[in-house]
Order: sequence, then structure tokens, then C-alpha cells
Amino acid sequence: MTRLLLFATILFKVLKGFLRRFYKPFLAPMLALAGFKLLRRLTTKSVDLTDQVVLITGSSRGLGLLLAHAFAHEGCRIVICARDAAELDRAEAQLRQAGAMVLARPCDVSKQEEVEKLIDDVGRHFGQVDILVNNAGVMEVGPLESMTVKEFEEALAVMFWGILYPTLAVLPQMRARRAGRIVNITSIGGKASVPHLLPYNAAKGAAISFSEGLRAELAGQGITVTTIVPGLMRTGSYLNAIFRGRQAYEYGWFALSASLPLVTMNAERAAQQIVAATKRGEAERTLSLPAVILANLHGLLPGATARILGLAGRLVQPSAGGERGEGLKGMYVQELLPAPQRWIMRGATALGRRAAHRLNQYDSGPVRQSAFNEGRE
Repeated sequence: MTRLLLFATILFKVLKGFLRRFYKPFLAPMLALAGFKLLRRLTTKSVDLTDQVVLITGSSRGLGLLLAHAFAHEGCRIVICARDAAELDRAEAQLRQAGAMVLARPCDVSKQEEVEKLIDDVGRHFGQVDILVNNAGVMEVGPLESMTVKEFEEALAVMFWGILYPTLAVLPQMRARRAGRIVNITSIGGKASVPHLLPYNAAKGAAISFSEGLRAELAGQGITVTTIVPGLMRTGSYLNAIFRGRQAYEYGWFALSASLPLVTMNAERAAQQIVAATKRGEAERTLSLPAVILANLHGLLPGATARILGLAGRLVQPSAGGERGEGLKGMYVQELLPAPQRWIMRGATALGRRAAHRLNQYDSGPVRQSAFNEGRE
């Protein structure tokens, strides 16, 4: 814990000194650009989404579940999908209780045949897909030496092919109607790759490139593509991230980063902004002030940003390198911590845990030793 606090203090001082010395010349043009974006956002007309069919992948928990609630509030008919049937049932019940018209279907978006079957099912039930939100994701946390090719393949399967397959499946009907909206949830990690998240960052970078190119290709065809670039959000997702190498250490820095105020964004507010960007057909929206700063800094000074991220990498790296081995879910890593550390982490991640309870992040039933064994398989 002391090392993590030292890391946060040093990083804050480094960033503060850097911004004072180098960022001032770029402040005026950046403010002008921000003003232009704000003016464009305020003057762009929002469309009414009432009765539109919204398919959201990876929507049994976390941000995907929040987006289902947010689009339902706009009067949309909702389709949710995920791999875990139990999570999906809980999410469907929660949405129905809130008054949403919802269709739930299990689907692994990394498998093209399952995606095509899902789109056929939606067509039979609701007639068409008006809005596709590609949200499904997986996260592996740990140093590169703790990763194998398998982790990169799994990340790309879900967060690149898992965007491509649903997009290709809905495009024919959208082209025929000359209407439709595609929203791709990416990450700031796809623009400025942070240490200890390389499989995730690589897949999100591919997703950003595809999303930007897709918008350009579909221009003039009545189909809008919106790229969402979130920073850290308080969704409690760190409990379902997989931790490798020195698991307790990796869990510690990541869980804290994903729970602290100012560093993270309220997930409900993030969902509202995503819906607003969808209604306006925006090309891109970056969520959270830290993510906006990092994205602009990387665009203007990529070399300096790389040096800062390199420093961050050295600070979060344990004294001994990570080890390859089976990964373990964050919720299980937390329960295996020694009692004093577990109590401290629970207090420090209070906001993240509250979000996790709201957003279906916990496995059903109590966390048991058998669950730890299952997580290691």
C-alpha cells in the first residue's frame, strides 16, 4: 500500500512539472479545440430513439448493463447478450423490473456463427437492429512476462473480432434501410497504451482503427459510427478482471485506480454521455477528464507521453518480475489477501464495490474456497 501511495505521489508531481513546463504553449489551441467541440455538440441535433431496437453486447453486467438501462429510459427496445447465462438471467430480471422491453440471448461474440444466430433471433423477435453497441470486453492485468500468446488471442477475439462479427451481421439490413447507428466502446488504452495491460490495449487499439475507418467508409449511406473512448470508470469491473504474475500486487494497484474519485468517472454519467453521443451521431467522444488530457497529450507529444508511461511502468513493476501461470479473478484475489490488507483494500475501493453491487459484477452466491479453485482452472 505504501508503494502504491508513493507511486501516485511521484506520478502526480511528474505530471504537474511536465504540464507547467511543456503544456502551456498548447493550452490556447487545445482550449479553442475544446470550445469548438462543445459548440458543435450543443448545435448538433439529437434524434428521438423511441421504439428503436438496441443490441448491446457484453451487457449482463458493468457498463453494458448500465447502457441497457439508459437506452431503455429513452424508450428503446433492448437486446442484451453475454456468455454467462446466470449473469444474463439476473440482468434480464433487473431490466424487466425497471420496465424495459428486453430480449436476452446467450452469445459469444468471438464466434461468428453465434453472432449470426443472435441477429437472426433479434430479427424474428423485433424485426431489425437499429442501433448496435459493441461493448463486450475482457481484461488481463499483469506484466508482459506473465502473458502468453493465448492472452493476446483471447483479447483480440472478444474486442476486435467481437466487434467485427456483429458489425458485418447488421450492416446488410442497415444498408438496405439506409439507416442505422453503430457504437463501438473502445478505451483510452487503445490510444495511449499503459503498462501491464498489453493484450487489452492492443485489442482496443485495433478496435479504434476499425471504428474510425468504418465511419469513413459508411459516410453518405445513412449509417453513423460513433467511437467511444472511455478512461477509468467506476463499474466494479476490476472484480472480474483476470490478474497474472504477482496477483495480489497487480490487483492492488489496478483496483485502487479503478475506484478512486477524480481518477475515475461515475459509470451512470458515462452511460448517459454514450447515449447522448449516439443520439447526435458524434464521430468520437472521450470520457473522463484524465482520459481527455492523456489522449491530447499523446497526440501532441507522443515521445514525452511514452516517457511518462515508461516511468509509470517502472513504478508499478514489483521488485521481482511477474511469473507465468493461471490467472485469477479479482474478486478471488481480494478474498485471498491477508486479513489486514483485505480490510484496507475494501475501504480504499468502497466506491468500486458499491458500483459492483449495483451492476451485477459479483458471482452468484458467496465467495467460497471452491470458487478460488474454479478460478484457477
